[in-house]
Amino acid sequence: MAPLLQGLLFLFNAAIEIYTWILIASVILSWLVAFNVVNTRNQVVFMIGSVIERMTEPVLRPIRNFLPNLGGLDLSPLVLLLLLNFLKIVVNGWLAPMAYGALY
Repeated sequence: MAPLLQGLLFLFNAAIEIYTWILIASVILSWLVAFNVVNTRNQVVFMIGSVIERMTEPVLRPIRNFLPNLGGLDLSPLVLLLLLNFLKIVVNGWLAPMAYGALY
């Protein structure tokens, strides 16, 4: 049972880590577009931005609806990063002792 839990814990942590990097890429790309460093008329930039937006927007939209309007400042990625780290800590604290026993 322990190897199965270790594998699930690894997959969970990897998924959270990958989504964190996608979220950071989304923020950086939005800054680059806002400051006119990259042009969304470029087909490659548009495709990358479209994929990243489709991956992050369904999760960020409810957070944006919950947060107060701060003008041009969007804090929803920061809130999501904090929630993801909280979830990671809680799940690791719950599953790691069962998966690794006395080693963890």
